[in-house]
Amino acid sequence: MTISGGATLTGMCSMPMVKLTPPILTVSRRFKPLSVASAEQPLMTVENFEVDLTVKRGRLETEVERFSLKDYLEQSRELLMTSDGGPPRWFSPLECGSRLDNSPLLLSLPGVDGTGLSLLLHHQRLGEIFDVWCLHIPTTDRTPFTDLVKLIERTVRSENDQHPGRPIYLVGESFGGCLALAVAARIPHIDLVLVLANPATSFGKSPLQPLIPILKIAPDHIRSGLPYIMSLMTGVPSSMLTSTAKKGLPSQQTITDLSEAVASLFSYLSDVGDVLTVEIVLWKLKMLESACAYSNSCLHAVSAQTLILSSGNDQLLPSLQEGERLQKTLPKCQIRTFSDSGHALFLEETFDLVTVIKGAGYYRRAKHTDYASDFIPPSSHEIKDILDSSIWIDLATSPVMLSTLENGKIVKGLDGIPSEGPVLFVGCHNMLGFEVAPMIRRFIIDKNIIIRGVAHPMLFRKLKENGMPNLATYDVTRLMGAVPVSPSNLYKLFSLKSHVLLYPGGVREALHRKGEEYKLFWPEQSEFVRMAARFGATIIPFGAVGEDDYAQLVLDYDDQMKIPFMKDYVKQTTDESIKLRNDMNGEVANQDLHMPVILPKVPGRYYYLFGKPIKTEGRMEELRSRERANQVYVEVKREVEKCLNYCKAKRENDPYRNILSRLMYQATYGLESEVPTFDLD
Repeated sequence: MTISGGATLTGMCSMPMVKLTPPILTVSRRFKPLSVASAEQPLMTVENFEVDLTVKRGRLETEVERFSLKDYLEQSRELLMTSDGGPPRWFSPLECGSRLDNSPLLLSLPGVDGTGLSLLLHHQRLGEIFDVWCLHIPTTDRTPFTDLVKLIERTVRSENDQHPGRPIYLVGESFGGCLALAVAARIPHIDLVLVLANPATSFGKSPLQPLIPILKIAPDHIRSGLPYIMSLMTGVPSSMLTSTAKKGLPSQQTITDLSEAVASLFSYLSDVGDVLTVEIVLWKLKMLESACAYSNSCLHAVSAQTLILSSGNDQLLPSLQEGERLQKTLPKCQIRTFSDSGHALFLEETFDLVTVIKGAGYYRRAKHTDYASDFIPPSSHEIKDILDSSIWIDLATSPVMLSTLENGKIVKGLDGIPSEGPVLFVGCHNMLGFEVAPMIRRFIIDKNIIIRGVAHPMLFRKLKENGMPNLATYDVTRLMGAVPVSPSNLYKLFSLKSHVLLYPGGVREALHRKGEEYKLFWPEQSEFVRMAARFGATIIPFGAVGEDDYAQLVLDYDDQMKIPFMKDYVKQTTDESIKLRNDMNGEVANQDLHMPVILPKVPGRYYYLFGKPIKTEGRMEELRSRERANQVYVEVKREVEKCLNYCKAKRENDPYRNILSRLMYQATYGLESEVPTFDLD
């Protein structure tokens, strides 16, 4: 069987540095004290942090309060002030107990401060899906960069020997990014995933460079102010103030929180100024120089899957330009840019590392990413962020959602949709998949259901530089559980009892020609009926109408094939992508990828009708017959066309089809009011 439609185009162990028994490290109450250590013994043991995780209708609810920057300052200060001066060592925070079976190992590599707390704000969420270990380098430690690399390498080799099928994540910010790259270059045969935030590979171009010789001769009273200057350059103070102001608390509470935050920051900086002597600062700058030179010299040997996180407002390093350079240099590299963020990206309370990793498609528990089984349902916080950031979709489309009950009656809303899966939604693509976002949004709001799309592989595979949308464009799509189209992925989604979205017409419908709006381009033979029957899935045909009220197609595929340079571009893009339906003939086999040129219109409205559910439960034996399965396939296709025709006809009677009339209605009755539509028969 071939499935080739597309849903849319839019988680302590051995490894001290030396074989000795270090003194007990006094650390924050959130860390388990060190036991006697040797190269074969764990330095710290993991104690489960009590986190209430409940899975409800496909959503992961995490009932924990995330750490704040204030928590980081308090715990970091405690580590710096009470350090025993022993060798570098690993610890596992108490709040990072793994919540999933076979969770991958995540090694957190510290910045130049060495505390190992750079991911503190993310510990609870990371601990749900990773086994988290953090490297702590005491303030007075003088271990050379190359020896730190060897320490991490021994850890990686040891863990890989114990769990050979499990990837190992190296997450580093600034100096830690250099450590990760250096380790990856030394062991290219081990399955590593690198997540690097503003790596210090560009330290040679840092504004700090001219300050190094001055620092050596600076008076003591100037040296004591260095932590304050560095703090301003990292952007931590402004981040703290901004995040507090954005919480939307009452003014009196906001003022109180701001006062406490500023007091914590100055207390931290004062204590750090007492601990960090000029000799320590110079040593750390020397370490940065060594890290930069070493990691740059071995970039050619790095073959690991890499995710670069670049801040657009980094005052310490030219991170944007460096991210682009690394993306071009490393073979398996993607980049995500955060324009308003500073150098200390992991310490910004509005930044969520887990969300970024999942959205980029970088979370996996085996050698290869399994988008179906590795899916982690979005948390309530992620859902809220997605809905809040896409509220304009509701304002622009004001979608009319209609569904059909089992008795055939059409009703407003989604009462005709089963809450329990597996459910398969089958429909006709609008231009560029315009109809997908409003539909998925309404299902979350009205039914608390996450629909998992079966999408074209281009949403998951990096293409060469061309005019197609960047992979980052589809991060929310992947975060919401979309999978590359394939029979095996459809099988897995059904086995997980998911609500699945499938477009048999795939790219041919989503990139249709002029005059082909709402025209189906389906294969002649059934592609999904028998698999649906195997799992007793309910098939729901549906139609979505509205694209012609939003955009006018100016240059379609046929037009572009007549323009030489555009024709070459289409051929190049198509050749780079994964080929689908090569064994078919006719229009459905035309999977050429191109970007149609469209002219926006004054927005109209979107209309959805979900047809009568077609049950396959208990019909597996019956639908083994190709002939009988094809009859059901034809029935589904006919129902989709019926839904499309119904919506096209009924919208003519909608007095609020135009956005202007809807805005007038909402100006009268409130923006939150539901805009009426046509009367149902």
